[in-house]
Amino acid sequence: MEIKRDRYLQQIINYMWDGQVKVVTGIRRCGKSYLLNVLFRNYLLEQNVPTDCIISIELDLTKDIKYRDPLALAEYIRSRCEGKSEQFYLFVDEIQMSDEVKNPYNPDGRKITFYDALNDLRSLPNLDVYVTGSNSKMLSKDILTEFRGRSDEIRVHPLSFAEYYSAVGGDKEDAFEEYAFYGGMPLVQSRPNDTAKVNYLTSLFSEVYIKDIVERRKIAREDILGTLLDLLCSSVGSLTNPKKIADTLRSKTGENISQNTISAYISHLEDAFLFSEAKRYDVKGRKYFEYPYKYYCEDIGLRNARIGFRQQEMTHIMENIIYNELIIRGFTVDVGVVYANEKNASGSYSKTASEIDFIASAGGKKIYIQSAFALPDDAKAEQELRPFSIIGDSFPKIIVRKDIRKRWYDDNGVLNIGLIEFLLNETIIFE
Repeated sequence: MEIKRDRYLQQIINYMWDGQVKVVTGIRRCGKSYLLNVLFRNYLLEQNVPTDCIISIELDLTKDIKYRDPLALAEYIRSRCEGKSEQFYLFVDEIQMSDEVKNPYNPDGRKITFYDALNDLRSLPNLDVYVTGSNSKMLSKDILTEFRGRSDEIRVHPLSFAEYYSAVGGDKEDAFEEYAFYGGMPLVQSRPNDTAKVNYLTSLFSEVYIKDIVERRKIAREDILGTLLDLLCSSVGSLTNPKKIADTLRSKTGENISQNTISAYISHLEDAFLFSEAKRYDVKGRKYFEYPYKYYCEDIGLRNARIGFRQQEMTHIMENIIYNELIIRGFTVDVGVVYANEKNASGSYSKTASEIDFIASAGGKKIYIQSAFALPDDAKAEQELRPFSIIGDSFPKIIVRKDIRKRWYDDNGVLNIGLIEFLLNETIIFE
């Protein structure tokens, strides 16, 4: 089953021959290698690029193990491309397998890394360079700094619901229920039954993600990291901060765990693309709060697997899916806070805060979004709509709901839209 990743493929196409190293980043097993070695390769072949002009190096395979030496890699590619009239494309997969080697001209100096090799190859006028990696050891958020402004990032995410549905088809409601349970990790779709899917997702945490972080960051307390993961997964979309988490862990374990340790561990989880942080933003005051924040899991199936597929509250799952969808669409996403002066029982006025689930911003556009599983009565509708009435600007305001299918606008211009329609049609919110 071929799953379309047109959004990312188009990004790669847009970056072709811009003189930069194209760096495909993202959580492990989200489809980075497939994007480059299958989808983009097929595109090049359709453009009549000769097969011999596509150089593919797979550092995790024994046939290419010698090119883990960055000097050997650079020498080989130069021998293929230098002085030739043809245009070449270099794909280096599993770049984290590359070794560091001594500088032959200065053995006691700084070691040569794959960053040096790729920066060198970037200078060849007839070579376009693309790299992927499959763990956080090297291909993480900090890789772009290693190229010193000479790289483009293509950030790949697990399947959106639209990508998932394009592959599976059928009844949309049934497809969403499956997606909300197992998520969008591409290889899940090839597993033959529910047990195999559960085992695959569960093993990703224990055998891939946690091991990567422990090895890279030299984590001394893997048990604390695991407990932190459980807490974040069980409370997606809830306001929290390192102190609150440290206090919770202290009550669970009886150990004095510092806020700094929790902050560092959360940073490692974000660096490995497992979680994203949404900051709280004062809409009228136009400033960010230092704490608390919300954390969302990169894939809802991974979240569900980590907590044993318990706590299947659709309100939290739906909120996480909407957050991920906005990130995939290229928005910067914050949690909104608005204040209103309200009269209390004594007759005096005091400030009362109301929360907007998401403020999504991109390219000068801004959208306010509430996630509501259902609005069964006027009281619940008033609760969700109240923050919108306080904002006082004209940017679009949307309530994404699970309990409706046909969209409509209320008297205040707020768009009520069904969750599935929202996920399948990303242009509708600007119509």
